[in-house]
Amino acid sequence: MQDSRSLKRYFTYALGEILLIMVGVLLAFQVGNWNENRKNKKTEIAYYKNIRRQLNDDKKIINFNLAYNNKYWGQFVFANQLIAENDRSKMDTLSKISLNLIRYSDFHRASNIYETIVNSGQIKLLQNQKIIEDLQRLEETYVYINKMESIHLDVIKQIVLPDLIVLMNFSEQTVENPDTLFTTAFQNRFSLLTDIIREKNEVYNRAIHEINQINELIDTEINY
Repeated sequence: MQDSRSLKRYFTYALGEILLIMVGVLLAFQVGNWNENRKNKKTEIAYYKNIRRQLNDDKKIINFNLAYNNKYWGQFVFANQLIAENDRSKMDTLSKISLNLIRYSDFHRASNIYETIVNSGQIKLLQNQKIIEDLQRLEETYVYINKMESIHLDVIKQIVLPDLIVLMNFSEQTVENPDTLFTTAFQNRFSLLTDIIREKNEVYNRAIHEINQINELIDTEINY
């Protein structure tokens, strides 16, 4: 009878030891997971902050280009109006504006954020899928911007510049044949460029809107 009680106490003690070991292992595992998750979250937040910094750099460049674009867009609209009204009293103004037909905005972003996080493997650490999707959408908008800028430059090189070389004295900033400025063909140059600039403005504003949306999502993640 004594042996039976001793054996029972032994098994109870052994079971308790096993349970303590199991609890210890589970706690160690949980602490390890908690530390790893905390480390990953810290790294994730650091990536979000870096993305936000790059996006804000892009935003500054886009805003600069937008202001630059709008300046000449306003001039070209005014020039188009002068030609339509055949207002030769403002020929000097029209001549000066015509020299600006070769001006165009050109967006050079800080870096390719989406491609960088994909190629580096950082994308695995970003848990907010909406941010990833919006970055991809922004990348498509950037491609559209660059496409419009290429079109703008091609029009200047192939259509506008050949006319200006014949019409203008660039060193003296004078027009050799002022009457040519009031032709329908020359007016069409202004119309073409104002349409291109208008579309560029739209896509610049779209990019700014998308950047603001991503920044709001990032701020939520950082302050969570």
